[in-house]
Amino acid sequence: MSIKSLAARIFAAQVHKKTKRWSSNPVSTQDKVLKDLLRAAANTSFAQAHSFQTIRSHQDFIKQVPVRDYEDLKPYIDRVVNGEADVLWPGKPLYFAKTSGTTSGAKYIPLTKESMPEHIKAARNAILSYIHETGRAQFVDGKMIFLQGSPALEEKNGIQLGRLSGIVAHYVPNYLQRNRMPSWETNCIEDWETKVEAVISETLPENMSVISGIPSWLQMYFERIVARTGKTVGEVFPDLDLLIYGGVNFEPYKAKFKSLIGREVDSIELFPASEGFFAYQDKQNIPGMLLLLDAGIFYEFIPADQFHNDNAPRLTIGDVKIGVNYVMIISTTAGLWAYNIGDTIAFTSTEPYRVVVTGRIKHYISASGEHVIGKEVEEAMKAAVAQHNWLINEFTVAPQLNPQPGELPYHEWFVEMDKPPETHKLAAFEATLDLEMRQQNSYYDDLIAGKVLQPLKVRILNTGAFKEYMKSIGKLGGQNKLPRLSNDRKIAEFLEKLDS
Repeated sequence: MSIKSLAARIFAAQVHKKTKRWSSNPVSTQDKVLKDLLRAAANTSFAQAHSFQTIRSHQDFIKQVPVRDYEDLKPYIDRVVNGEADVLWPGKPLYFAKTSGTTSGAKYIPLTKESMPEHIKAARNAILSYIHETGRAQFVDGKMIFLQGSPALEEKNGIQLGRLSGIVAHYVPNYLQRNRMPSWETNCIEDWETKVEAVISETLPENMSVISGIPSWLQMYFERIVARTGKTVGEVFPDLDLLIYGGVNFEPYKAKFKSLIGREVDSIELFPASEGFFAYQDKQNIPGMLLLLDAGIFYEFIPADQFHNDNAPRLTIGDVKIGVNYVMIISTTAGLWAYNIGDTIAFTSTEPYRVVVTGRIKHYISASGEHVIGKEVEEAMKAAVAQHNWLINEFTVAPQLNPQPGELPYHEWFVEMDKPPETHKLAAFEATLDLEMRQQNSYYDDLIAGKVLQPLKVRILNTGAFKEYMKSIGKLGGQNKLPRLSNDRKIAEFLEKLDS
């Protein structure tokens, strides 16, 4: 065992003890976080406008600080972007994480001297947690690749800005720099397809032991390695031990990755966002990710089915239940207050608190009142591909409310595969997938039984269709993810044109 791997195991044990301490006291940990946040921000413009000095309880906080999304908080953020200090958080941010917005165009998420270290600590502790659980640390001696955005930063009113993954690249510890890939020059390539080819050229001669990135990026990287070498990824990198991924549910990719790698490897799931690093997988064989309750983030949870109601309940960590779909609301050391990040989660455990990401509050299908969410379509697809031994690259779902004359409306599933199935196999797969959806969602089941909807239909797309869609909206690469489902047909219409 090398000195580096031995040191990693010792450090992992120390971090595990600290994690055990706060995770065993979740309510008091979160109470302290809220008090610390309110005290630290007491002299900011936002605190004065919301009378922080009179807040003595969570109920006071609810009364004085309403839930906001980016559009609602934008007047304050615009002041920060324009160079004003002490607006949402003391002083000015270290960075802005620039992300794609909706109605407001680009979004500028502040990263402060207090919040930035929490991103780095969480990523580090995710790996140390794995080392402590498994005892495996030999991978720290091999090469590690982190597929991420460009680390080149711009400046806006004296504050640097860039993609979160690019900003994080500036914080890679010195002890990992010698092992880290790709090179700085390659990482700065903006065009994603050019970058992937350059990354492959750099990594093929190396002993890669850890590969990290969003699953869609990793899939493109792996596919091009196989195409270039004629070998599986596992043959090219025999010491590959660990995949680290985040951003989307890995299950729909799992079978495809096993095929590309040629064997199974351990993995760590992360739940990072520009607004904060919320959770990481702390156990290999227990579902869910450990929610980070001591990381400068105060969490509130609104039942998703009540989110749009007036006076919807805002629950704290001690009030949540396993299996309920919640909208996650955060207040942070970056000055985001009662902020709706748009993600929905469900708890898989409360001792300690572990979560799975179930989707986006804006990504759903309820064109006929079915209330279908991302987790349900992913679970249905996972079960169907397992039964039929299919390998899919990507998929999304949209309602079809204007079918052919005489037909009932239906859900249309757009599925990309390398090799289209035979017609009779497609029909069997559709039947299985529809049955799984009916088991996942009782409203959908009722609509099928009541002949309001007909069973779903699957449209097989040519390889590269989703890449063309993401390229068409300027979101190929980066921290961009394809929506699993939509309540309209904007994505569907683009894919239909490709397929015509």
